[in-house]
Parts: sequence; C-alpha cells; structure tokens
Amino acid sequence: MTAAPPPTDALTLDAHRVQGRTVLTLMGSQTLGGIGVASGIAVAAIVAAEVSGSDALSGLANTTQVLGGALITIPVATLMATHGRRRGLVTAYLIGSVGAVLAITAATIGSFWLLLLGTTLFGASTTANSQARYAATDLAVPERRGRQLSWVVWATTIGSVLGPNMVGPGKWVAEQLGVHPLSGAWVFSLAGFLVAAVLLQVALRPDPLLLSREIARRAAPAQELTMPVAARRGHVDQGLRLILATPAALWGTVALTIGHVVMVAVMVMTPLHMKHGAAEIEVIGLVISLHILGMYGLSPVAGLLTDRIGAPRVVLIGVGILVLAVALAGLSGDGFSAGLTAGLVLLGLGWSCTMVAGSGTIAGSVPVAERAAVQGAADLVMGLSAAAGGALAGVVMALWGYGVLCALAGVAALALGAFTVARRPVVSLKG
Repeated sequence: MTAAPPPTDALTLDAHRVQGRTVLTLMGSQTLGGIGVASGIAVAAIVAAEVSGSDALSGLANTTQVLGGALITIPVATLMATHGRRRGLVTAYLIGSVGAVLAITAATIGSFWLLLLGTTLFGASTTANSQARYAATDLAVPERRGRQLSWVVWATTIGSVLGPNMVGPGKWVAEQLGVHPLSGAWVFSLAGFLVAAVLLQVALRPDPLLLSREIARRAAPAQELTMPVAARRGHVDQGLRLILATPAALWGTVALTIGHVVMVAVMVMTPLHMKHGAAEIEVIGLVISLHILGMYGLSPVAGLLTDRIGAPRVVLIGVGILVLAVALAGLSGDGFSAGLTAGLVLLGLGWSCTMVAGSGTIAGSVPVAERAAVQGAADLVMGLSAAAGGALAGVVMALWGYGVLCALAGVAALALGAFTVARRPVVSLKG
C-alpha cells in the first residue's frame, strides 16, 4: 500500500528548514564563483588589447563574456525548469571552467579569436552567479524575499573583492605554469568554478525550485494544468511573453537591465582608462575590487529597503547614485585618482539597488511554476543589452573618450528614473 503524501503544511514546514541551508549553500558557491568571475574581469580588456593590438577591440573580451552569459542563460533556464536549480547551476560553472582554460591558452599563444571564444564560454559563470540569486527566493516568504535574495548577492562580495587582487599572485602562478603572465588570474577562475560546482552538486539538496513547485502543486493542483507547457519546460520565448503580459515583471526587467548596462559599460572600460594613465596592474585590480565591494557589500541594505519601502523607491535611489557615480568617474583624468575610485564604488552601489529591487519584483510577480522561464528571459534581456552596451563602450572610448562614455551612461540612468516614475500606477511605490 502506497503511503499518502505529506500534507501541504508539513511540506511548507520542511521548506522553512531547507531555506536556511539553501541560502548558506548558495552563499558559499557565490563566494567561490565570485573569485573566478572577478579575476577574469580584471585582466580581460588588457589582455584583449595586447593580443589584438587595438584598444578599440579591447572591450570585446568583457563584452563576449557578458554576451555568453546571456546566451547560455537559455539552456541553463531550460535545465532548471526541467531538472531544478542544482543541475542548471552546476552545468553553468562547468562551461565557465572550459572558458577559463581556453582564455589561458589564447593569451599564451596570442590568438584573439580563441580568446573571444574562451571569454564567451567564461560568461556561463556569470549565468550561474545571476541565477543563484533567484534560487534564494524559491522558498522565501514574500515579506522576506528581498532580504533572502540580497544575502546571496552579498556573498559574492568576498570572492569578488579577492578576485581582482589575485592578479599579482597570478603572475607567479603563470610563471610556474609557463603561460601568459596575466592568464594566472584565469587559473584562479578555473579553481573557483570547479569547487563551486562540487559544492552545489553535494549540498543543494533538496532542490529549492522543485520543492517550491511541489508545495504549490499540492496547494492548487489546477495551476499545473493551466500553465503553458513552454513555461513548464523553461522556454525563454514563453518567459518573454509572460514578462510583456505582466506589468510588474516588465518594470523589474527594465530596472535591472538598464542598471546593468550602465554599470557594465563604464566598468569594462575603466581598466583601460587607468592603463592610459600608466596605472599599475595591481592598482587597477584594487579599484575594480572596491567597485565590486560597492556592488555587493551593501546589497542586504538594498534588500531590506526593498521589503520595507518598495522596489520602485529603491530603484530611484539607485538612479541617483548611478548619476553621481558616472559624473565622478567621467570627470577623472587618466590613471588612478580618488574621484575615479569613488565613482566606481558608487557605480557598484547604484547597480546593487537596481539589481536587488528589480530581481525581487520579477521573482514575486509570477507563479512559482513559471519562474524559471520568466527569470531566464529577464536575465537574457539584461545580458544581451549589457553585451551591446559593452561593445559600444569600446567604440565610444576609442572615438570620444571615457568622459563621453560616462555622460551617455548617465543619460541611460536618468531614463530609468523617468520610466520608474511613469510606472507608479502599475508598480506601487509601497511594493
């Protein structure tokens, strides 16, 4: 005789116990993955300029990383929708590991096109980092969704701040391995991704998305019958249609997309801007570390504010910070300066506000069964937009300089502010 399934309230109680362990596991993987992602970001533009022989092409290394992260979101979202968060996150980190190996090889043999292939696959690690924040919301109660998400975002601080500062030790590692001096940073990336994959494979059990679906199914079995089949399978095209049909999800997608584009466009060109002023690679790494600290260090505050005063207000705060950030950065001269450093820290802080508030809104605006498709689609839009922004940033930098790039980024931030104010009737300022 088959035992009766546990009642929904028993599953819900189990979910509350699982949630704490899930968040801790995700925080651990984010720390390790953050080391890998930030290590690669710190050297990619400089290596690309050296290998290609052109500053105008230098932005393509980080741009292809962003583009790869966006495109790889499609199969990863499908995997998550079908098999749960664990399989999708582990697969993304393994693809990122392959990218790190190709980047090391390309830098060593001087192949620009192999470098771009490597950085494209490397972008899968950013897919894992981005999608992990959604996994933290699967079992979270609505009134704490912003904080749960923000703690996973915050965990990236540890690895991401350490990552760029591994450039110096990476030179020693590269010397021991006989590879390009700057590719030692990608060796640390490889190690971080592999250990993060092992941690998720072992510890992310039960899978939070699958458990949350089971709770929703037992509470309202008819929901599964009415949900589009494409959404159950994680098809991103269906997710895009759901975003367009859901005003709150649409606003959240716009918020995190524009905030991300502003941050990426300025951030990827900052190492080159500093190098033009003869800044040492270790100093460049330090500034990028401080920028990443701004991105993640105060994310729990953004999460708390999102839960308390509503996502739109937090985005408007982020817009103000972004405008100040690009003004400080854009007015700085080549090389290292206090104004540039302050601008980069604020750039990260403004991004944190738009990312946490936008992501939290997306997570709470659609039923649990449709989340993987919608979240994957939102990150695809965000990633493709940022990739385009990064590519254009290299052109703008080459033609008109860093100051004009920052000015254009400021205009984009102000456009987000105007859009948010215009959407007040749709997305309540109280959340």
